[in-house]
Amino acid sequence: MTTLAPPPAPSVPEGRHRAAVPAASSRLRRMFTGAPEDPRWARPALWAILVLATALYAWNLSSITGNTFYDAAVWSGTKSWKAFFFGALDSGSFITVDKPPFALWVMGLSARLFGYGTWQLMLPMVAVGTGSVALLYRMVKRDFGAVAATIAALALTLTPITVAITRDTNPDPVLVFLMLLGAAALMKAVRTGRLMPLVWSGVAIGFAFNTKMMQAYVVLPAFFLVYLWAAPGGLGRRVRNLAVGTVALVVSSAWWMVVVDLVPASSRPYIGGSTDNTVWDLVIGYNGFGRIFGAGSSVGSQGNGASFGGEAGLYRLFNSIMGGQISWLIPFALIALIGGLVLRGRAPRTDPKRAALLLWGGWFVLHYLTFALAEGTFHPYYVTAMAPGVAALAGIGGVMLHKAFREGAAAKWAWVLPAAIAVSTVWAVVLLQRVSGSGTLYTVAEVVAGVAGAVAVIGLLLGRFTERQRLTGIAALAAVVALLAGPAAYSASAAGSSTNGTNPTAGPSTGGMGGGMGGGAGERPSSSTNSAGQSMGQPPSGTGSTGTQDTGASQSGRSAAGMGGDGQVSSAMISYLKKNQDGATWLVAVATDQTASSLILESGEPVISMGGWSGSDNAMTLAKLKSLVKSGKLHYIVISSEGGQGTNSAISTWVKKNGTAVSAYSGLYRLG
Repeated sequence: MTTLAPPPAPSVPEGRHRAAVPAASSRLRRMFTGAPEDPRWARPALWAILVLATALYAWNLSSITGNTFYDAAVWSGTKSWKAFFFGALDSGSFITVDKPPFALWVMGLSARLFGYGTWQLMLPMVAVGTGSVALLYRMVKRDFGAVAATIAALALTLTPITVAITRDTNPDPVLVFLMLLGAAALMKAVRTGRLMPLVWSGVAIGFAFNTKMMQAYVVLPAFFLVYLWAAPGGLGRRVRNLAVGTVALVVSSAWWMVVVDLVPASSRPYIGGSTDNTVWDLVIGYNGFGRIFGAGSSVGSQGNGASFGGEAGLYRLFNSIMGGQISWLIPFALIALIGGLVLRGRAPRTDPKRAALLLWGGWFVLHYLTFALAEGTFHPYYVTAMAPGVAALAGIGGVMLHKAFREGAAAKWAWVLPAAIAVSTVWAVVLLQRVSGSGTLYTVAEVVAGVAGAVAVIGLLLGRFTERQRLTGIAALAAVVALLAGPAAYSASAAGSSTNGTNPTAGPSTGGMGGGMGGGAGERPSSSTNSAGQSMGQPPSGTGSTGTQDTGASQSGRSAAGMGGDGQVSSAMISYLKKNQDGATWLVAVATDQTASSLILESGEPVISMGGWSGSDNAMTLAKLKSLVKSGKLHYIVISSEGGQGTNSAISTWVKKNGTAVSAYSGLYRLG
């Protein structure tokens, strides 16, 4: 009996087979080991950096207090979808916060899914913070390799202000992640010439706009320039594609604003921070030109002009407040940018490496000028948006200058990299000497930076002139240590201490309105707890939580009854108001957002902020107050005139005439 053998399997080239049908185990392995062409150390180094970033952002989670202003809005959004959509401070939707709501939506969805608490609010922030590091690594690696990407990712991870703000509930970490998504899509469009990546870039920046409005647009001039200059195809095609991308940008930016402004004012919250109850005014005023030109500008804004980062000017980011937060690598980044552009000077127009240099250089320069020269309200944590540009230039420039140092025939390149390291090391030592005496950590960092910087410069020069390549490699590692020792010390301090939730900074106080140990001052109150003494994220008392309720004994600076010196309200008063709420929508009406947000978090009930953040919003009118009282939606109001944030005089007069003072609580009146 003859047995027929099966026909032989068709031959498939080994490389093609592996590319077409990779095994699942191979894909999983590559996730941890990287692409075959990568150095063996590259992917483990990336994972180590991502673990470090996550640890810095999430360490000692219980100490994270957050910004009670945004925390209250997130809580309100978990109780009302209307408040969620509009970004209202209170679940009764009387007034919104002074920012668009995308970051609140992200935290709010986490809180709705997992419950309201510290880690639930911080989970999205830690995720986008670590995600930004991974995204920057991927972008830099594509054009400049694993070494440059590793340096860039580590530099971003150890940027002190980035560590501080990611351990908070301000919207900036979400803003940075969305801007990086936009940059990644833009560079894909530049490399491929395809339209859709450019459209997605516009969409990402549009969502960034709905996170923090005009700050998202700072990078747009660089985006436009890079695409027009470096994308393939004729000029006409590039212009047409850019026009389509701009339409996507406008639509994704404006949709929420248009919807809100089309809703009748009687059917939505008052737009906090605006002068005319429109989002458009908030965009161009308080969160727009008012930030740049201050309160005296023709477009103006309410209360702008206060700066918490020092006097406006080109030196601002190097001053005693800002220097330790962001400036460590600025000298090196600037030299690297100039050197990199010179090295790519004769490359073709579509050269992706020069395009990347233009993108990151524009990102850095535009943010630097905006933050340094802004005369309106300015907080140190704003500059976290500049950190990706500085970090990318540090990685890219370091590798390009090192290659030119080793291979360049021109004598000038023998001095550029050592000079950049020397200047940056000296600046790091200066920054650390500013805080000498603040702790052993900073003293050690100063010594390490100085010694490693000297080793790096001397080693580079000796290696160059003796042609010992191994020596230059060791010197390059010493340079990384020298330039990151100071930021690492500040970042460790930020991760190991409770920062100011409303104006977070890293490192020790330098005598200005900053300081990571809760010593900073901000446009919002510099407190690390709400009026109940609760940490951020603890569910309000009386809502079935197991959180500790403050008895009032530890609430320094305020009276045991009624309004205290800090504009907050005692727990006894909260208990009285809840007992006598009598079905009203709002527990009480108070002058400002500061008091209202604390009350919301303590009581779990809607509270009206009549004057917005600064007390100058025209959210509450006498006619509106009368209507709320008549309909039974409001029974109590606190009349306060402290700190220049007093109640509207007409309202105050009417309340005192028609209301009944609650004698046990100073400033509290019963209406109706």
